[in-house]
Amino acid sequence: MNILILNWRDPKHPFAGGAEKSVMEHAKRWKKEGARVSWFAASFDKARKEEVIDGIKIFRRGNHYTVHLYFVIYCLIGKMEEFDFIIDCFHFVPFFSPIFMKKVKKIAIVQERAGKLWFKNLIFPLSLIGYILEPFFFKPYKNTIFLTGSESARKEIVQMGVKDANIRIILHGVDRITLKTKKEKNPTVIYLGLLSKDKGFEDACYAASWVRREMPNLNFWIVGKEEKIGDYNWYGGKVKKFAKYFGYVSDEKKFELLGRAWVLIHPSDKEGWGLTVIEAATQGTPTVGYDVPGLRDSVRNGRTGLLAETNVSELAKWLEIILTDRNLLSRTSKNALLWSMNFDWKKSTEQSWFLISKIYG
Repeated sequence: MNILILNWRDPKHPFAGGAEKSVMEHAKRWKKEGARVSWFAASFDKARKEEVIDGIKIFRRGNHYTVHLYFVIYCLIGKMEEFDFIIDCFHFVPFFSPIFMKKVKKIAIVQERAGKLWFKNLIFPLSLIGYILEPFFFKPYKNTIFLTGSESARKEIVQMGVKDANIRIILHGVDRITLKTKKEKNPTVIYLGLLSKDKGFEDACYAASWVRREMPNLNFWIVGKEEKIGDYNWYGGKVKKFAKYFGYVSDEKKFELLGRAWVLIHPSDKEGWGLTVIEAATQGTPTVGYDVPGLRDSVRNGRTGLLAETNVSELAKWLEIILTDRNLLSRTSKNALLWSMNFDWKKSTEQSWFLISKIYG
C-alpha cells in the first residue's frame, strides 16, 4: 500500500509539535507493516526539499501559507504520483484531497478545531474570514472517516457538521524515558512547549511571577522554542530575573527536567490533546492548566492535576495551592504516573493500521 500523508509540518519543522509527533509514530508503524509512506509538507529555512526520516519519505514544497496551494497545483498538472491511501491532516485549513484526489481512499485527521484560534494566529480581517469559512472546509469530507485523539475534539468535529458515526477516537501514546531523578528541593514549575501566546506562555509567566511573591524560593523553568525571535523577552519579561530559559532540549533532557519539576504549567487556549501533559505524568509530575478542550481530556481535574477557569488569577491561585499543599501534590503526582500507563504508541498505532486496512479493504 502506498500512503500519502498531507500535513503542513513534518517532524523536523521548527514548530513541529505533538500533532506531528503523533502522526510520525503512526507512520512508522504503517511502514513496519509493509506500507510505503510519503509525507507532503511545507518547507522551512535551510530545509532539504526531500529526505527520508525513519523510513518515511518527506517532500517539502512551498511554505507555511502556500503548501496547500502547491499540493493543488501538483494534482492539477499531474505531478503528484499515484497513491493508494491519503491521510489528510487538518490544521486550520485541510488539503481538500476529496476534491483533487477523489478516487483515493482516505482518512482525515483533526487534532482540534481552530475556532477562536484564528484570531490569535492571523491578522484581521483574514482571521474573521477563516473563522467564518472553517465549517465549510469540512463539507467535501462528508463521506470521509475522521480520526481524532480525544472526546473534546470529537465533539468539536460533530459541531462542524460531521456525522458522529464517521468519527473514530484513537488515544495517543507517549514516549517513556526512565531516569533516576529526584524532585527539586525548592518548589519548581516548568513550562514546556512553543513560546507563543495561544500556548499560554504569557499567562504562565504572569502566574509564576504572582506565585513567587508568596514563594520567594520558587523556580520557574522554561523549555521550548520561540514562535518568533524575541518572544521570550516580550512575553517573559516579568520572570527573567528568576526564570531559567533552557530553549529547545533533547528528549532525554526534557524528561530529566520534567522529572525534577514539581508541576507542569500548561495554560493553552485549547489543545487537541496535550501530549506534554502525559509526558510530564510519566515522571510523576502533575499539571496545572486551563479547563479547555483537550486539556480536560489529558488532565483528570483534581486527580492528576488542576484545571482553572481561563483567567490568570485563577491559574495563579491553583498553582499556589498545589505547590503549598504537600498532600495534594503527592496524591496528584502518584495519580498522574498511574494515568500515564494508559497511553502506549504500540496500542495506538495498531488501531490506526487496523482502521486503514479496514477502509482500504
